[in-house]
Amino acid sequence: MTLSSKKKVYQGVLQEIRNFIELNQLNPGDKLPSERELAQTLHAGRSSVREALRALELLGIIETRAGEGTFLSNYRPLQTMEVLASFILREKDIRNDILHSKCLIEKEAAKLACTKINKVDLIKLEEIINDSSSSIKDKHLKLFDYIFGKTENLLLKRIWNLLEDFSTSISKKTYKENFYPALLKLLTNKDLPGIERLFMENTFVNN
Repeated sequence: MTLSSKKKVYQGVLQEIRNFIELNQLNPGDKLPSERELAQTLHAGRSSVREALRALELLGIIETRAGEGTFLSNYRPLQTMEVLASFILREKDIRNDILHSKCLIEKEAAKLACTKINKVDLIKLEEIINDSSSSIKDKHLKLFDYIFGKTENLLLKRIWNLLEDFSTSISKKTYKENFYPALLKLLTNKDLPGIERLFMENTFVNN
């Protein structure tokens, strides 16, 4: 079997295990079948199943308990990002692209949410921004988590979560503190061109 063929088999088994988890609606703490049982169920070699399970464990999606078996773990995105970052984020240009991409997607989310935000939402956003007990980083996460929720686009929010976790693992940079009240004012006024300009003019600062 060629290296390419082995890779295709391994990827196929990995996808089948993920499908198995979803099909059986397994939750964190639920036990997975044994390596032998998975091999029989998926009609795959035990070595391929073993490699796929190792990959899922490395990403923090499953955990092996000695003498007990393999269980679906409480997924922690940051752990996954730390693993992937060691392979993906070695090049400086890619690191810069992560921050730039995050800024772009946050801008588009703010513009999408702008037309759906009501007075109650604005009060909540103002509370987040004015919370003196929160750091700028915490305010940023809470604010944009709320904004992405208003976009009603789950995929967009998940992509943002990944980018946010990536950026956290490589940089301490944040938006300037006056960025947030300025954004709130623009959201209040439904000023889409103003939101576009705010993000284009914004620069990151070290926090």
